[in-house]
Amino acid sequence: TCDEVNEHLREVQTVADRIGAGFIGLGTAPIWRHEDMPMMPKGRYKLMTDYMDKVGTLGKTMMYRTCTVQVNLDFASEADMVQKFRVGLALQPVATALFANSPFLEGKPNGHKSWRSRVWRDLDPARTGMLPFVFEDGMGFERYVDYALDVPMYFVYRNGEYIDARGQSFRDFMQGKLPAMPGEIPTLSDWADHLTTIFPEVRIKKFMEMRGADGGPWRRICALPAFWVGLMYDQPALDAAWDLVKGWDAGMREELRVAASVDGLQARVRGLSMQALAETVLDISRGGLRRRARPGFGGMVPDERHFLTALEDSVEDGKTPADELLEHYYGDWNEDLTRIYGAYSY
Repeated sequence: TCDEVNEHLREVQTVADRIGAGFIGLGTAPIWRHEDMPMMPKGRYKLMTDYMDKVGTLGKTMMYRTCTVQVNLDFASEADMVQKFRVGLALQPVATALFANSPFLEGKPNGHKSWRSRVWRDLDPARTGMLPFVFEDGMGFERYVDYALDVPMYFVYRNGEYIDARGQSFRDFMQGKLPAMPGEIPTLSDWADHLTTIFPEVRIKKFMEMRGADGGPWRRICALPAFWVGLMYDQPALDAAWDLVKGWDAGMREELRVAASVDGLQARVRGLSMQALAETVLDISRGGLRRRARPGFGGMVPDERHFLTALEDSVEDGKTPADELLEHYYGDWNEDLTRIYGAYSY
């Protein structure tokens, strides 16, 4: 994965240099206002933009001024999916804290270590959040499908065009009663499209998406898949992670999510230190990577634990990437945030 990231960034930089553009690894645009942001010329984004103000206050901020890095993981069975889903949701706040990298908005500190995570708490509640039902008895593929069917639609894609179906029901669509397309029955492609309009902290499609981390620098991009693979692709590690979180209730999980966005690794919830929790979770991930024993660098290293070094450094000193940015802002940058581009661009 890290080799692919390296190749991707090389390709991006080659094109960017030709057109005088740059790319930076942050969780939010640090200076630009909404009015400064261009729109991706795609029909679905026009529909989503118009809909966002009806279901929250920060939807357009999410669309235009935030950036995440996500990890996609496989599951082997329904039972495996459920266990990974639960662990992923419960520990997503730990990832948010470790990768918190969005402390600025419109040129100034915004009071959060991960403003991007804060933004996601004020969007359409029908399609976002920590999904408490995943932890209930009887959770499986059918329960997730029931949830997805009840999420209001955005669009139907037909003949190269996005047909407005905002707020309408996929259940009605399955019965040929969709107001936007009366008499039409959905295809599998329509269902796949609908699943892309659901944005919980962990999302299920044919794979599982971990969605809690801010965009970040190269070392963090390579650390993120190693972090989750160590937890999820080794059964003893996955079992240990589940043992760690299985006693938490929905309130605890949500409190961790909120605290991570505000305070990063300095968060504390019900007497639990986020820094100490992250240390425990990293130890579990390290063990998983060691047992997987996937060598790298032509066999020169025995496994993938070295990708976690950036996270280990953060846990040791309790500082997130956002803390580092704030130190520069109040220190050598003298509150001149334009300096972030030269210092942190890829």
